[in-house]
Amino acid sequence: MAQTAYAGLDYSLGRSNVNKETGIHYGVIAMNSINLDYTSDFEYDYGKPYCPDCGKEIRFSSASDLFADYPDLNEADDSPEWFDGKDYCCVDCQQCYWSDQCFGDEAIGWSFEEDGYKLTDCLDTNIFVLESPFYTRAQFCSPCVPGAGNLDSPCDDGPKTSCLGHEWFDGDKAPYRVFRVSDDTEVLSS
Repeated sequence: MAQTAYAGLDYSLGRSNVNKETGIHYGVIAMNSINLDYTSDFEYDYGKPYCPDCGKEIRFSSASDLFADYPDLNEADDSPEWFDGKDYCCVDCQQCYWSDQCFGDEAIGWSFEEDGYKLTDCLDTNIFVLESPFYTRAQFCSPCVPGAGNLDSPCDDGPKTSCLGHEWFDGDKAPYRVFRVSDDTEVLSS
């Protein structure tokens, strides 16, 4: 990552991808820029469960009102005979399924909230840094993420941008200067 002197353009005109309380812009960094060991802590999202037979959204089998819309199936608080207690249930198809049958094979996104960080996926292969105990100064992103700072292009004249700390990178050294949000002091790598 090379330092740049050009701060770029804020295509959002200060209206998006910035924390309105702190004035710190959200950061974007390529996934392959970090130590990928951290991705094992990401919480992957596989979307809502669906019935593998009819394709409709289905419900968790232990939902207290699972049969509320089907009073004839729940006479005297007994479950229908087809109900076998698997993870999810499609009352329309009168079938039960295990979790692995009700979600797609590929994650549709991910998130991470820990140690003062709030991260999510961005543009398929990037990390969107929404909150962090640290910031740096970076070039504005292209129009793809207007108002955010591009952490792969550090720039001393760029906006304050939420960033990842040194520990997120190989060799425990971030490719940009890191400052603590709480007191604006620079954090040096160990």
